[in-house]
Amino acid sequence: MVEAIVNGLSGLIAGTMHLQWANLVMIAIGGLLLYLGIKKDFEPLLLVPIGFGAILVNIPLAGLMEKDGFLRIIYDAGVITELFPLLIFVGIGAMTDFGPVLENPYTFLLGAAGQFGIFLTLLLALALGFKALDAVTIGIIGACDGPTVIYVASQYAPHLLGPVSVAAYSYMSLVPLLQPPIMRLLTTDKERKVMMKTHKKTVSKTTRILFPIVITIVGGLIAPMGLPLLASIMLGNLMKESGAVPRLTNTASNEMANIVTLLLGMSIGATMNGPVFVQTTTLIILALGLLAICLDTVCGVLFGKALCALTKGKVNPLIGAAGISAFPMSARVVQKEGFKYNRKNYLLMHAMGANAGGQVGSVMAAAVMLSVLKGMGII
Repeated sequence: MVEAIVNGLSGLIAGTMHLQWANLVMIAIGGLLLYLGIKKDFEPLLLVPIGFGAILVNIPLAGLMEKDGFLRIIYDAGVITELFPLLIFVGIGAMTDFGPVLENPYTFLLGAAGQFGIFLTLLLALALGFKALDAVTIGIIGACDGPTVIYVASQYAPHLLGPVSVAAYSYMSLVPLLQPPIMRLLTTDKERKVMMKTHKKTVSKTTRILFPIVITIVGGLIAPMGLPLLASIMLGNLMKESGAVPRLTNTASNEMANIVTLLLGMSIGATMNGPVFVQTTTLIILALGLLAICLDTVCGVLFGKALCALTKGKVNPLIGAAGISAFPMSARVVQKEGFKYNRKNYLLMHAMGANAGGQVGSVMAAAVMLSVLKGMGII
């Protein structure tokens, strides 16, 4: 009887006995993510479920990520199959207005320039000894586009899903802190005061409907490996602009997006197991991800300076910072920063054009890299 009681009590504390220091570190990081999401309002829709998932997976013997475990079922159903990021992209497309890009097509170039940091980081990761697919996954953090990062990682580098996802969403939430110093460093006071006139152009409904169709066809032909990503976001946008399926549009941008975001966040957190996550490689990945986002901002602003020179001072270089895919956060950062130097300036719509272009640009950057690897026989 006594032995049975002892065995029973030992079972109660078995989890504590198997707790490792790495588990404690990740539980603390999970708590930090919850704090940032709840208290600081940094991407709470994702950081809250990610942080809670990280805490859950680091409680020993719970078996949540073992076969038939609660989190494993969700992970296998939506992450391994790449279903969750694609469904989220349908929702993003249904919420995105590409009108500013169509009104000012040159802003699409700023969205493209804002992706160069991805390729620079890719080269650096290769130089540090990362395998090609791992390097691509790390570089794509610079897109500041969580679903794209998750899609690429889940398909080609699942062992990196945890660190690259956390890096992408954490840095995306820190865009208001990361970008302004770079914007001020690379521009002059005169450039920051450049006033851009807003000419409201009428974009026909036909143009808005044709845009997602044409982009899907052209993008798919150029880089077919990224067609699932591109097609998902463009399908959502086509539903929105056509006006023919309002129920589907509302469902994609609300109920579906919210449910998938919750499940995806928990799945990402479930990959943050302490003994696997707490490694030197993880710190290097986080550093490279930060560098990628900073380089994207640098490239976007420098291209904005080039446009400023070519147009003889008609383009404010600050809008180049919105070329990354942190939509619409980076556009708001541009507006706020420009307003500091010229109270009469209104840069938001111009920045939104670059931001929407960056949304497509990040998907195309991933598609191009994957298609090149496919051509090289690596995939």
